[in-house]
Amino acid sequence: MTDSAVKIAFVDTGNTGRSVTAEALANVIIREKGLPVAVISRGVDMNPFFIGPEPHAATLLMQRGIDVSGHLAAPLTANDVRHADLVITLTEKHKATIVAQFPEATPKTFMISEYATGQAADVPDAFGQEMPAYEEMVRQVSVYVPLVLEKALKAG
Repeated sequence: MTDSAVKIAFVDTGNTGRSVTAEALANVIIREKGLPVAVISRGVDMNPFFIGPEPHAATLLMQRGIDVSGHLAAPLTANDVRHADLVITLTEKHKATIVAQFPEATPKTFMISEYATGQAADVPDAFGQEMPAYEEMVRQVSVYVPLVLEKALKAG
């Protein structure tokens, strides 16, 4: 990665499901296409007692050949915000939390759906639910991530 890479932070609640999925899927596209993009994932309300990836999300990603078993959740920091070109959240509540905590991030903070399609819609949290909820979450994120990368590169 060079410093000229577009830097994107995907952010959800605990950094164990949705944002991990977005980061993992983005990294596959970045590698396959050789894109000048760097991605991280973070949480706005991380549970220090649950820092591994959610098992259903990890299973669905592994079915695509993506191993996230080594992921450890991390909280969004001022340093992350300062260095990111884009802060992409999975819900409106995440966006509001970040803008309240880091007002300087307002112009570069968007919901994933909003940035990808222009239509704001939360990606529901599957945490603690059965596999179908995770399948739907991964489906949604899979649609949005390529659009986010494409738009970020055009804007960057």
